[in-house]
Amino acid sequence: MSALNEQKLKKALSIILPCFVMPVVIVVGSLYSREKSYALSSLVLALLSLVLFLCGFESKNTGTRRLVIIAIMVALSSLGRLIPIVKPVTFLVVITGITLGPQAGFLTGAFSAVISNISFGQGPWTPFQMFAWGMLGFIAGLLEKPLNRKKAYLYLYLFFGGVFYSFIMDIWTVLWYEQGFVPELYKAAIISAIPYTLVYACSNVVFAVLLAKPMCEKLNRVKIKYGV
Repeated sequence: MSALNEQKLKKALSIILPCFVMPVVIVVGSLYSREKSYALSSLVLALLSLVLFLCGFESKNTGTRRLVIIAIMVALSSLGRLIPIVKPVTFLVVITGITLGPQAGFLTGAFSAVISNISFGQGPWTPFQMFAWGMLGFIAGLLEKPLNRKKAYLYLYLFFGGVFYSFIMDIWTVLWYEQGFVPELYKAAIISAIPYTLVYACSNVVFAVLLAKPMCEKLNRVKIKYGV
């Protein structure tokens, strides 16, 4: 395969995997096999996340260094879930996407969910968490320039990112309990979760106000120093 065709394939996979393949894996796993289906779905998502991460490479052999940084961000996200009520996972995943790229952002989000749930408990919610946090990191990487240019854009993204995460988890609630999507039940789930959604969305902004600048500067210095 020529270098040009390989690059086109990677670019296509970078769109197809997160936007089409992964949602299908999650929905099928939720609808057609209730017993332990989440374990298989989580495994498939983890493997697809690694494939997506590899699609971000061109000719640079910096995979090991980037994976070390991602592992650190995953560890920080997992520890952050120990904080009562507010969780910095979305914030850390978004910062990773902005500084290391969309593929790294998705991998960080997906693995933050599956690794932290070793302590918090694996379940049918895990694939949905992997996808929601992964997509927030992926989109943040695509929007890196505007999010870096104006802090207001970053704050808005993190706020609505918290809302997006809640909406995705409410889909899991409906699918898992009804084995099908019921719009009325989904609307009720969204309304009942409004207080928690607002707290989570606002906490993302607070983390950004306090920590976004020093964390981005630190990660950018690491990128330059180690050629990541």
